[in-house]
Amino acid sequence: MAAPYVVDGELNLTGNMLQSRPWTQWLTWLFQVMPVFFMVGGYSNAISWRSALRDGRSYGEWLNGRLQRLVGPTLPLLMMWALLAVVGRQLGIDADLVKTGSQLALIPVWFLAVYVAVVVLAPLTYAAWQRFGLSSFWILFAAVVLDDVLFFTGTRAAGWFNYAFIWLAVHQLGYAWLDGRLGGSYRTLAWGGSALALLLVLVQFGPYPLSMVSVPGEDVSNSLPPKFPMLLLGIAQCGLLLALERPARRWLSRLKPWTTVVLVNGMIMTVFLWHLTAAMLIITITVALGDVGLTAYPGSGSWWLLRPLWLSIYAMVLLGFVLVFLRFERGARPQSIPAWRQVVGATLVCVGLSLLALMGIGGEGRLAQSMCVVLMPFLGAAIAGVNPLRGS
Repeated sequence: MAAPYVVDGELNLTGNMLQSRPWTQWLTWLFQVMPVFFMVGGYSNAISWRSALRDGRSYGEWLNGRLQRLVGPTLPLLMMWALLAVVGRQLGIDADLVKTGSQLALIPVWFLAVYVAVVVLAPLTYAAWQRFGLSSFWILFAAVVLDDVLFFTGTRAAGWFNYAFIWLAVHQLGYAWLDGRLGGSYRTLAWGGSALALLLVLVQFGPYPLSMVSVPGEDVSNSLPPKFPMLLLGIAQCGLLLALERPARRWLSRLKPWTTVVLVNGMIMTVFLWHLTAAMLIITITVALGDVGLTAYPGSGSWWLLRPLWLSIYAMVLLGFVLVFLRFERGARPQSIPAWRQVVGATLVCVGLSLLALMGIGGEGRLAQSMCVVLMPFLGAAIAGVNPLRGS
């Protein structure tokens, strides 16, 4: 959806296809896949936590292992953008341009901020699942609806609670999937179809926008903070995917597809974290070369014709980042560090990443403040015993 372009010699970094070509907002129903990540996360965290309990490992050791894999690869990204902000100021580069670029490049860390919080709570939510079953999901479902009612009746600050309610609810579906409580293909397809039908009604006749990603200029967003349509989208996506689980398993029983999946998943965090930084590097180079490829207006015929070339260059640059920073994704052997340190460290990481995703780094009169925010994830990682240089 990102569509930077140059007009009258000025670079517009915030060009957005969802805004300039509104029909593309329908595509967000397919490409907004964060709900799937949280459902798979619930499945994965349940398996991991069960294994820890069976092996007699403590909550602190279990959480340290999860944080090593999630937070460790993030720290080099933050360090690089902090250095770019300092060097950029010394070289006289427009501070607001650095701030905007860092905001765009650090968008992925909002997901990590929320997901780390969900992981910290995983033993509690899993205990709730064992005791209450699917009721633990429906309670959160009702909380999401109530929170949206408060949001639209004037208490807009209440909307931020849905970051917890929605993503914890989808995470509970991962537990349900693991324990076979969502039924077979027909039942999960019915789940997904019902959610999709309700979603269509809400965006057509309710107060919700069409896009599942924030669109510049719109007063209401389905993702910032997340709202009821995001939960419905998650149920719809999960229902469809689980309906396809059996043929997918048969396909993955073949050597080549399985090897490809394992290979990609072994570098997925690095790809996720660095893909927008790769885009910023390409844009910087093309501007330095005289705005090559950036003068076509987003959505025009020439813009679409340039996409294959852009994507090819993009993939090559991103591959370079992956080769350099993949080593930080391998994590380290979990350490037996007290649980309170893990929780305090994870909290600092979450707060720091949330603020960076919203504010970026740099800007006039904000550099010192931003650097304090940048230090929060590093301090949290140190408290939790996460060291990206200590690979396994």
